Amino acid sequence: MTLAGGTENGEVLINWGAMTGSLLQAGQYYRLITPMFIHIGFEHLLMNMLTLYFVGIYVEKIFGHTKFLIIYFIAGFGGNLASATWLSNSISAGASGAIFGLFGAFLMLGENYRKVPFFKDQARTFLIFIGLNLVFDFLPNSGIDVFGHLGGLLFGFLSAYIIGVNRSLDLPKVRFFKKIGAILLLLTSVIVMWFMSGMA
Repeated sequence: MTLAGGTENGEVLINWGAMTGSLLQAGQYYRLITPMFIHIGFEHLLMNMLTLYFVGIYVEKIFGHTKFLIIYFIAGFGGNLASATWLSNSISAGASGAIFGLFGAFLMLGENYRKVPFFKDQARTFLIFIGLNLVFDFLPNSGIDVFGHLGGLLFGFLSAYIIGVNRSLDLPKVRFFKKIGAILLLLTSVIVMWFMSGMA
């Protein structure tokens, strides 16, 4: 991308898979996935890599490799869908929605396993971190896709309930009614945002 004209060049970003609402409405649905692998500038890429490394270590150990990957992609999809719904005219790219989904997975652990001190403490820490991030997201001219972050957070939280933690851990399974509720809420969110974004 750098050789093609730069990772902050709008045309290059679009050509490599970044997302805009108009392109999704035109039927290019793959752009709900491809933006997760594209970043706008080196600083954007570096910050997401560092965050993914330090948060991902914990989430991957708790959920296992495959479930970690599922949460990551569902959250990234949800973040991009939310971005397309409320920021349809902007170019969107980056793994931030997927990474916020990992924060959401930790919030699920803190809620569902609140009697486990580690999960409870870490969830509280991540909640503070999420709050601070959202404050900066809403600052004027921040250039940050707050809706992508919120969408990723929600979809990561719900998908963590649906798939549950690594079976090798000595933890009780997520209750059936919570899984069903998460599935219904996730599907409802997809349908509502799909229609609101004009893709239906």
